[in-house]
Amino acid sequence: MFDRRLLRNLDWLLLLTMMAIFAISLIIITSTTVNFTGDPLYFTKRHAIRFGAGFIMLIIILNLDYTYLYRFAPYIYIANMILLVAVLFFGSDSGGAQRWIDLKFFELQPSEFAKLAIIISLARHLTDQEGNFDSFFSAVPFFLHVAIPMGLIFRQPDLGTSIVFIVILIGMLFMSGVKVKHLAAYLGLGLAAGIPLLWFNLKDYQKMRLIIFTDPYRDPLNDGYQIIQSLIAVGSGGLYGKGLFAEGTQNHLGFLLEQHTDFIFSAYAEETGFIGAVILLFLFLVLILRIIRVASQARDTFGTLVCIGIATMMAFHVLINVGMTIGIMPVTGLPLPFVSYGGSSLLMNMMAIGVVLNIGMRRQKYMF
Repeated sequence: MFDRRLLRNLDWLLLLTMMAIFAISLIIITSTTVNFTGDPLYFTKRHAIRFGAGFIMLIIILNLDYTYLYRFAPYIYIANMILLVAVLFFGSDSGGAQRWIDLKFFELQPSEFAKLAIIISLARHLTDQEGNFDSFFSAVPFFLHVAIPMGLIFRQPDLGTSIVFIVILIGMLFMSGVKVKHLAAYLGLGLAAGIPLLWFNLKDYQKMRLIIFTDPYRDPLNDGYQIIQSLIAVGSGGLYGKGLFAEGTQNHLGFLLEQHTDFIFSAYAEETGFIGAVILLFLFLVLILRIIRVASQARDTFGTLVCIGIATMMAFHVLINVGMTIGIMPVTGLPLPFVSYGGSSLLMNMMAIGVVLNIGMRRQKYMF
């Protein structure tokens, strides 16, 4: 049974910040999709239902001691691998990518849940090897731990999520005590060997995204079109924005594409302006700092590493998604946590917050 005394340690600010970000998401999704279908609230209602399902999952997670995650981490890793293999054989194809398993009532994207699964299983792996990182080659098993699922995701193809795994790994290795000079060497070797290998295995559209990133105006009507329209949308928002609901020209006149998913920040910045963008980014900063705070107070190494992995994942998603909308990062298709429309991403992020809250609630070994 759930011990109500644990609620004294619940990080209410973290929970309320997540809900505030989602409230903004509901408003901007309603605004950007109001003319999409006959039902102006079609996407809003689906997004709200998914949030409700995610909140139920969050409550369930809070009722389970997070040490169970440590115990079952190997099985979580294996289940994750099975799903990633299954999507290659049974996944539905969309836009040249095979990333989803159609469950009829829900399209499951295993690569999204793989992020949390890898964070949990890698935290267990690192905890079991705590303090044994003096050798240069001591991190090799952890690279292999991440490389296998990362390779399966890269084949879907999903370059953006593959890179997320690398960032999570580096963040968790650093917090585990791996020497900075070793991490720098790993990165140097990885870039030297990985970039040529990666380039020759990228799809043509993925290569073009990287080329266009350097100069979107070299092909303004095709591959560079979306970035240019995004820059126009963000810039035209000015200080206060053009207003919600059919006021943003780039969004509502059909110039900006994917305005409720990957490029939702562009539409949001156009309609709420610089002030609205700063408010949203400030909420993300609070969210990430609260997760790091929980990490610093966790009662064990496993809890700390799980929180650091989740904070790294969230921060990288925000950096890449917002960065690509303003032209300082290449387009990768990574969603903006809690804001972009998408079921798997929203559910995974809410589960992740549930795990963080769980670790924070049980930061003391004994409750009085």
